[in-house]
Amino acid sequence: MNPTTLHWVAGVIFAVALVHTFSTKFFERLAHRRPAHAGVFHLLGEVEAVFGFWAMVLVVVMVLMTGTRPAMQYLDSRNFTEPMFVFAIMVVAGSRSVLYAARRTVEAVSAFVPLAGGMGFYFVTLALVPLLGSFITEPAAMTLGALMLRERVFGAAVSNKLKYATLGALFVNISIGGTLTPFAAPPVLMVAAKWNWDLWYMVSHFGWKAGIAVVANALVTALVFRKELARLPKGGLGDNGKSEVPGPVVLVHLIFLCGIVVGAHHPPVFMGLFLFFMGFASAYPQFQDRLILREGLLVAFFLAGLIVLGGQQQWWIEPLLRGMSGDTVFFGATALTAITDNAALTYLGSQVEGLSEEFKRALVAGAVTGGGLTVIANAPNPAGFAILRGKFEDEAIHPLGLLVAAMPATLTAMFAFRLF
Repeated sequence: MNPTTLHWVAGVIFAVALVHTFSTKFFERLAHRRPAHAGVFHLLGEVEAVFGFWAMVLVVVMVLMTGTRPAMQYLDSRNFTEPMFVFAIMVVAGSRSVLYAARRTVEAVSAFVPLAGGMGFYFVTLALVPLLGSFITEPAAMTLGALMLRERVFGAAVSNKLKYATLGALFVNISIGGTLTPFAAPPVLMVAAKWNWDLWYMVSHFGWKAGIAVVANALVTALVFRKELARLPKGGLGDNGKSEVPGPVVLVHLIFLCGIVVGAHHPPVFMGLFLFFMGFASAYPQFQDRLILREGLLVAFFLAGLIVLGGQQQWWIEPLLRGMSGDTVFFGATALTAITDNAALTYLGSQVEGLSEEFKRALVAGAVTGGGLTVIANAPNPAGFAILRGKFEDEAIHPLGLLVAAMPATLTAMFAFRLF
């Protein structure tokens, strides 16, 4: 396609937004140095607000260049189901009852893992929860994993290296752990129906390889930081002295969670269930902690901004994909995912006709492999980012630190998908 002036402007704005995501820590430091304008600098330092902010800039530019009606028609053509779903699933999955059930399950499994101190819980959380994402969806798995690790690991006196290594392994494992089924991982969901990929196809071509990589990443990270993790208690931390949640309350929460997952592609269904959930949570406040509404809204804002900005990037991404061979598309997709949402990448690939089956598998494998390199690489990443960043220095996660920390787990995933 021949890019228009608007395409070039949108590409520049997208590039500026990418640079902005790597500069958020700079704005957080400015907020401390210049308290008179701390509010503005804190806003510019919110990674979740970056793409939403630059999406608004793009819309204003479109209004100036093309007029109000075309700009509004463009917005109406975008599908915002995913941001709405991520918001709803984050809040429900992050509720006290669901977190309680997940924690008890992980503790029960980790009791059989012969690792010292908190190593067993750490290993099972990084291995089991991402694979559960294939059934409860990746955003739900990210929310559960991040909250449990925040309580048991990030809340303890551990090194910054362990925090970044854990974040990198979690992001990569969530990205590849959702490939056991055709409906849980956003980059798979974008192509599964069109390419006729069913459950057996996913398990046989992606799932077992992803399982090997997820377990390997969890085990290696646990062993590398065994000294710190062995000092953490085996269990109990994270309950904060609260009584156990009654079984019926947990069951109702899990029913809401399952209902929202089943209705993930139908906003009237999952948003209706979410509103019922809010009513139930208000009726029994004694069994609730603070719902992560703010974090969920920020993540939804981030994803919505990415959808608005990403819709104007097809002019350069699609020709780039067309120019790749089946052998190079895997590595190209892994690299491209670092600077664009992997679901958008596979969606654009699905629009290209005449692709070989090898090319299709390589494209999706590369997209999920690179899903942990940056906060924008995979839709659930902003959720984990929002939950965990308060445990880092200046309440900011350095994008370069995440990139470096996610490299070992990414390389493991690359070996698993290419060699097996």
